[in-house]
Amino acid sequence: MSKAATVYDVADRAGVSIATVSRVLRSPEAVRPVTRERVLDAVAALGYVPSGSARGLAERRTGVLGLYFPGFDAAEDAPPLDVLSAAARPPFTVVSDEQDAPHSSMLFLDEVLRGAELEAWKQGFVLMVGVGRDDPDRSTVRDMAGRVDGLMVLARSVPDAVLARLARRIPVVVLSGPPRGDAYDHVTVSNVEAMGELTRHVLSQVGEGEIAFLAGPADSPDAEQRWEGVSTALAAAGRDPAAVRILRGDFTRASGRRAGERLARDGVPAALIAANDQMALGAMDVFRGAGVRVPDDVLVTGFDGIEAATLVSPPLTTIRQPMIELGRAAVQVLARRLEQPDAPPLTTRLPLQILLRESSTRPS
Repeated sequence: MSKAATVYDVADRAGVSIATVSRVLRSPEAVRPVTRERVLDAVAALGYVPSGSARGLAERRTGVLGLYFPGFDAAEDAPPLDVLSAAARPPFTVVSDEQDAPHSSMLFLDEVLRGAELEAWKQGFVLMVGVGRDDPDRSTVRDMAGRVDGLMVLARSVPDAVLARLARRIPVVVLSGPPRGDAYDHVTVSNVEAMGELTRHVLSQVGEGEIAFLAGPADSPDAEQRWEGVSTALAAAGRDPAAVRILRGDFTRASGRRAGERLARDGVPAALIAANDQMALGAMDVFRGAGVRVPDDVLVTGFDGIEAATLVSPPLTTIRQPMIELGRAAVQVLARRLEQPDAPPLTTRLPLQILLRESSTRPS
């Protein structure tokens, strides 16, 4: 590879100062057309690429936004990969079941990431993504904070004390978590209200039948709010929320299958309300194999609205989140904060859709 051209090379070839080169690249309309064309011709001829780090030092900006979320997949469990031996492998394989497809837990976050990447591009930013796995001291997110103009984080994926320290250096936007007396911008959804309405639908189908709840991680604000919606609706209907059989998963399909195995062994309730689609689908995997019929024997509902919820039989009743819009909104809010650093904290709440499908309707 040849040596990369510098701004000095461009200035020398165009016969101008480096300050003029800089003005042409930053504000071309402020430079005379003849001079501007001469500089741009030199840039093209030399293949010059401006240094982002140098530009960042001058502007105190990197042009990069960060998105940080927890890693549900375990890196140490990933099979070995040797790309150099790829030619020796068969061109394809045939499988009969993809229940255990890798990274199946990432479907919600994949969509949020797509939205953030799209909006970052539209806003003229580059998106840096960080995934926290076994990172107890949060070195990943701290390292990201030194390389970006602002940071978007999934609620409680970063400890409050760490997030507060980061927010003193750069703007922070919290995704999927309600404000808790903090000064961050938030992008969230109406978990409580939507889950309450879905629970009322389930009650209309099962009457006094038992309801079980498949909860998410204990530190997830989404899971916490979804249980609040369920318990509030139950109490309003004269049902005791404390009597609900609660199982806990981690938002993955595998944890839903484990919960389904417990229910199939200990007794299937009239309805299973799951805190997300992946866990609901995992439970349905087990019910299908155990001869438990959905919805004849048990109603099942989820939350998120991932595409896989339409591909099972029966299709899964769920609450559709605006996943791509969550990512886009987070970038828009962060870009606004960079332009208006002293504006009051903003909470943006996006609407949800309740999708009533066959899995939650009792056969007549």
